[in-house]
This record gives sequence, C-alpha cells and structure tokens, in this order.
Amino acid sequence: MSLADVMNALFFILLLYMVIHPQLQHRYLVSTRISLIRSIERKYGWRVITMIHRQERMGFLGFPVYRYIDIEDSETVLRAIRTTPPDQPIALVLHTPGGLVLAASQIALALKRHPAKKIVVVPHYAMSGGTLIALAADEIVMDPDAVLGPLDPQIQVGNAVFPAPSLIKVAKIKGNSADDQTLVLADVAEKAIKEVQELIVYLLEDKVGREKATEIARKLTEGYYTHDYPITADEARKLGLNINTNVPPEIYALMELYPQALQQRPGVEYLPRPQVPYYQRGASGRE
Repeated sequence: MSLADVMNALFFILLLYMVIHPQLQHRYLVSTRISLIRSIERKYGWRVITMIHRQERMGFLGFPVYRYIDIEDSETVLRAIRTTPPDQPIALVLHTPGGLVLAASQIALALKRHPAKKIVVVPHYAMSGGTLIALAADEIVMDPDAVLGPLDPQIQVGNAVFPAPSLIKVAKIKGNSADDQTLVLADVAEKAIKEVQELIVYLLEDKVGREKATEIARKLTEGYYTHDYPITADEARKLGLNINTNVPPEIYALMELYPQALQQRPGVEYLPRPQVPYYQRGASGRE
C-alpha cells in the first residue's frame, strides 16, 4: 500500500469519526438524561417535564442554535401534560430566556388546569415567557441565585422591538402632536398589557387572591422594571409568589447533561469539588 493510499484511508477514517462521533455523543446524552429523569420521578413521585433552552452543537460542524419558547415546545409540553395521570404532581424544569407569548400562554394554561400539584423548578433563569409559565405553578422552586423576569409585552416595529409601557408613555408625552403610527402602536401596546395582565390574574388569583394578583400583574407588566431585569428568589417572594429555594440536587446533575456549545476559549474554569450543602437553606436562613 502506497503512502497516498494510507493518507486517503486516514482521511476517510477521520471524516467518518467527525460525522459519527457527535451523533453517538448526542445519543449518550439523551439516554443519560432519560435515565436520570426516570430516577427523579421514582424518588419524588413527580411527572418530570423539562424545557431547557441552551446553545447545543448541531451536526459535525458544531454551529450553535439559539433556542426560545416556540409552538413546537408548547405542542410537546401539552402532550406531556395530557398524558400525566390527574392525581400525579408535575415538575416542570425551566431554563429559558423566554419566547412567544402564544406558546408560553398555552403551556401556562395547560399546566394550571392539571388537577394535581404543579411545581416549576428554575435552576438558573426563566425570563419573560418562562416567568409566565412559572406563575401557573402552585410552587416555584428556585436556586437561591436563580432569577425570573418581568412580563411587559414587547412590540416589534420594523427590525426593532420596544417595551409596550414605553410606547404608551411616549404617546402620552407627545399628546396631540403624536403621529398616527405612534398612536396606533400605543393602542396595540395598551391591549397587549391588558391581555397579559388578565392572564397573570387568572393564573394567580386562586393562590393569592384577586387584589394581590392584580397588584403583581401591574408590577410585572407596566414598566416598573426593564424587560431584562433579574427578579431574584427573595424579590419574587416579596412580590407574593410561593418560592422555595430547596432545589433537589438531581436537578443540577440533570442540567449538566444539557451542555452549552463548545467555545474555543472557555471563559470560566475551576477544579470540580463535591457539592457543598449550601442549597439546603437560602441565604436568609429560611427553609
């Protein structure tokens, strides 16, 4: 065999490895996740559903794909909820920057209608639409350093996106001098805020009462915060939400099985150590 033949064979083997290895790795991750989810379900008696949006490597070229809550997510989560026995608690693990209001609303309403206890687990963050879904739960289990986010609707204008409360404020400031487009956008913004507020009140009123639910809805939608403001566990508790900071350790292990896309230069490194029992109690000392 000539040197050229050897080089060609090595090149073919390398190419085959580059194509097959990511697929085998992905299958291993999926299998390990399913095994761990099954273990969590047996231990806690929950039906575990995950909606975790990360950048995961796709194919052998490793291009990252950005994920958010979409209709495909809502269809899948709704199927999972429908196939859960009515007397079995549901634990929905959320890790998301948000997404489509329609999809998040469908998931929130379906979760609320489930007769048994509903738990939303937030190990890191559940912003915007993720927060809307969390409001449907009887209990929100957050890492002490995890965050939720405001629910002010975002209105797209061309290639830009503006917060609905800001559009209303601009229209009020301009008054009679506002142009037609500004007035139309302000009208749409008012409707969007009202719709989200009504949904929030519906999700919360049986847990905190209508008056408190309305107060929370206004705080989350009327521009009190910027849209990317991080609402901590303590702050969410002060709002009146039922927050528990005792995240089961298996949830952290599960998150490790949803890897971020590999970077050429990692920004954070540390030597792994055993889990410190910090998460059994929040920083305030409350269980």
